[in-house]
Amino acid sequence: MGLKVCFRADASLQIGTGHVMRCLTLADALRELGAECRFICREHPGNLIDLIRSKGHVVHGLPCLATRDVGASSPAHAAWLGSSQLDDAAASVACLAEWSVDWLVVDHYALDARWEELLQPRCRQLMVIDDLADRMHRCDLLLDQTLGRITADYSALVPAHCELLCGSRFAMLRPEFAGLRDYSLQRRAHAPLQHLLITMGGVDKDNATGQVLDALRRSSLPADCHITVVMGGTAPWLEAVRQQAESMSWPTTVRVGVSDMGRLMADSDLAIGAAGATSWERCCLGLPTIMLILASNQHLVAQGLELAGAVRVLHSVDQVDKELPRYLQELISCPAHVSGMSRNAAAVVDGSGLAMVIQHLGR
Repeated sequence: MGLKVCFRADASLQIGTGHVMRCLTLADALRELGAECRFICREHPGNLIDLIRSKGHVVHGLPCLATRDVGASSPAHAAWLGSSQLDDAAASVACLAEWSVDWLVVDHYALDARWEELLQPRCRQLMVIDDLADRMHRCDLLLDQTLGRITADYSALVPAHCELLCGSRFAMLRPEFAGLRDYSLQRRAHAPLQHLLITMGGVDKDNATGQVLDALRRSSLPADCHITVVMGGTAPWLEAVRQQAESMSWPTTVRVGVSDMGRLMADSDLAIGAAGATSWERCCLGLPTIMLILASNQHLVAQGLELAGAVRVLHSVDQVDKELPRYLQELISCPAHVSGMSRNAAAVVDGSGLAMVIQHLGR
């Protein structure tokens, strides 16, 4: 392919890891096709800069500064940036000063058209990855992989020439998920609840994982069930969860820095998971899910998947204690409902989104 692609995305204890992880999925796939990829990331607490570098990509780190761009016209998530948009744009321009970029890919809720206009002279084309449809953009290509998202949601927010890729069929998943899809769907025909997967995102700053484990103690899980908890290496409650897992009534394993998430999901019978980027991975593999909303921007994802019959939703952490044991009891007592959730989830995402996005970048 021979493209030069730069990504501007951040991870932090506040932002989470999803933005960087989906950009890393795209970068890894592009490199396999001969592209050279670099990242510009701010050095927030909980960043993933070391992980990106371990994948072989160059990272330009930006220091955290005082955020001044917080006026009424700023993006709703402006405080997540760690600087003003103007300062961030100047630093990003400097990173690109001696590198001719074919595509600049921006995945950040705190950046909008003002930042993009300053960077456009430094790249041939600019792509935005978004989920919110809440601010203006100046880009050539925009991706929003939210279920139910339509192009009309962005028609007044982007230039007339901008190409829009909207909807869950464009969800960018690592190739392992498409590769395991048939196996995962076939084993769900008569699979009892023997393996429960808990995944609340890479950070889980408020310890939803711990609250889920507390609620499971009062649940009627099968005696032969075992539980796997997946957490990120920067999760602030990691050690507390590890101690909690040791006292569970069922064998409970806490895994960190998982490299085989596709296989783990495929071998799980039910997930309790956040309504973040991993939602699409679970759907591709037909993994029935009790979904927990942990942030305001997750409501649309959860609503769409609930309407599709793919998940049961806990609308806040406050519902975990009371509602989770009840949801589990209902699903355990009705295997047909669980199978139906699996089929509905698999219809949402088929794993081909990454290839479609790359096709548009290569034009």
